[in-house]
Formats: sequence, structure tokens, C-alpha cells
Amino acid sequence: MRMRRKKHGAERLAACADVILPENTANLRGVFGSDAPVHVEIGCGKGDFICGTAEKNPDINFIAIERISDVLMLAAEKIRERGLKNVRVAVMNAAFIAEKLPEHSVSRIYLNFSDPWPKKGYAKRRLTHRGFLQNYKKILTEDGSIFMKTDDTQLFDFSLSELSECGFTITEMTRDLHDSVYADGNVMTEYERNFAAEGKKINMLRAYLKGENNG
Repeated sequence: MRMRRKKHGAERLAACADVILPENTANLRGVFGSDAPVHVEIGCGKGDFICGTAEKNPDINFIAIERISDVLMLAAEKIRERGLKNVRVAVMNAAFIAEKLPEHSVSRIYLNFSDPWPKKGYAKRRLTHRGFLQNYKKILTEDGSIFMKTDDTQLFDFSLSELSECGFTITEMTRDLHDSVYADGNVMTEYERNFAAEGKKINMLRAYLKGENNG
């Protein structure tokens, strides 16, 4: 379903200018004012996950990206309301992430409940398709990682295969996150709360690069 455009969207985005990442930022240290590790969430939705995670990890800097400006605006407003200084947002298509962020500058990428694009012909649109993974490797540090959550088993299986083929090692995995050793400290997204209420099982993985050159 297409989201209705928010009233006064341009004005509301302008009011959040202090948390919006400048276009083609070459120096993330300059943006955040520190050398702390940078984590990126691709497809941040309304911002519950990025805000909750940033609050729990004040020693890490976070970037939340989203293709739809009206959705990103809601996340930006939430960040400002909570007074979070270690989060920035950006309207960005994940296909161009390697052009927008500096090489080897990101320690972790979060992929939370990404669109599964279930039709076979749409596999290249999945955010864990090898085309995207190669771009992620350009911005990840040598020991960088990908953290993924999804309710879609088909997408999860596809992702496990693609990550392995692209030089990642799966270090943690569960097909029932909320009933696993990884449940403690888990920060839920908006979708995740709804799925949990419906009794759906959540798949989760963490995958690290194998120490290779990310180029």
C-alpha cells in the first residue's frame, strides 16, 4: 500500500536538518565528531529500531537510510525528540550506497524485515542479493558484519546462500529469535512487534567478512 504524503513534509524535514546526513559525505568523523564505529540500517522505517539501538549503544554512531522521504521524516523526528546525538538519517537507495558512503567506513549493516521480493524474477531486488552484497563489501571495514532479521523463510534461505557465496561467514543464526539465546537485548522494529503479536517466528543471522580485502 502506498503511504499517503504527510502534511507539511518539506517543512518537517527542514526542521530535522541537524540529523540529516549531508549528500555524499566523505568524512563521517566530521559529521559525528568522533572516531566511534559506524553502523548503518538499510530501510529504517519509522525509526524504532535505530532509536532503541542507539540509546543502548551511545559509543557507536548510527546512520539510518530509507528511500521514502515521508517515512524517513518520521524517524528523524523521533531521533530529535529523544535527543540522540549519535544518529543521522539519509534519503538513499541502497543500490547506490557504495557511491554515497566512504569506503571501509561501516562496521555493521542492519537489514531488518526487508522486502522479500518473492517472485523469482525479482531476486536481484532483494537486499541480500550478491549485487547488493558486493556494494556492502566496499563500505564495510575488514571485520565488518551484516545483521539480518526477517519473518520470510524463503528470503532467509536465499540470504544464507548468497552471503556464503560472497565471502561472508555466518557466525550466529536462529529461526526463532524470540525463543533463542539471542532474544536478550533484542530491539524490535515496528513490523517485528506486529509479527510477534501474531505468533510468527523471526529468523535472525549475523555474518562477518572472512578477513579478505573488501574491494
